[in-house]
Amino acid sequence: MASRLQIEGDASVLLRVTHSNLKSFAADIRFSLQMSVEAVKDKLWKKCGTSVNSMRLELYDNCKNKLCDLSDDSRPLGFYSPLDGFRLHIIDLDPSSVTSGGWLEDTSLVEKYSISEDEYNKRSGTFRKFKEQMASQNPSEFRNKMSDDYMGDLCSNIKVGDRCEVDPGEKRGVVKYVGRAEALGPGFWIGVQYDEPLGKHDGIVKGTRYFQCPPLCGAMVRPDKVKVGDYPERDPFEEDEI
Repeated sequence: MASRLQIEGDASVLLRVTHSNLKSFAADIRFSLQMSVEAVKDKLWKKCGTSVNSMRLELYDNCKNKLCDLSDDSRPLGFYSPLDGFRLHIIDLDPSSVTSGGWLEDTSLVEKYSISEDEYNKRSGTFRKFKEQMASQNPSEFRNKMSDDYMGDLCSNIKVGDRCEVDPGEKRGVVKYVGRAEALGPGFWIGVQYDEPLGKHDGIVKGTRYFQCPPLCGAMVRPDKVKVGDYPERDPFEEDEI
């Protein structure tokens, strides 16, 4: 047992730390017996969020009996004779503390962040972009991992006849097909007739006709590349100088 009068320079103790407001918080932390109680509090503040001035410490033995309050911030921890396995319990005295009210533990109290499909599609480095990259590098392997309903949820607001804009390139056209295309892979596809010959076919893909359109005006794209709305045909002369 550490002496109240003499503490060896390298003496330390491993204590179980708990918190009055954070029921799921429990940590085994090693402290030097030479540390002042104030220094102990400062170390704990960085781990649990309770400020030094709002913290009261209680020491319990390994039989759950309370031994004492660490009431003198200037005394070394060793003065209170803690042993390995004892419990140091933090009492947060601040009713407005960040640890009160369950904010640090109950995720239902946190406002959920949401983002629109359009904004998400514009972001780089997302998981969706990663999947697309992997699919382009290993199409056969990735195809086996996709379900038949892949991106089906994105088709709910897309129907044949809708004007649309397709990324990348902001190519405009009209939706000609919505559904699955087994020849291209699992999941849903959108067939588009571009206003200009910016496509790859006339609606026939790998021997299967999905829709009719002029040559090189057709494309089959994933639903996340398509935005439907008021996208009129562009005037080819609108950018010319007058």
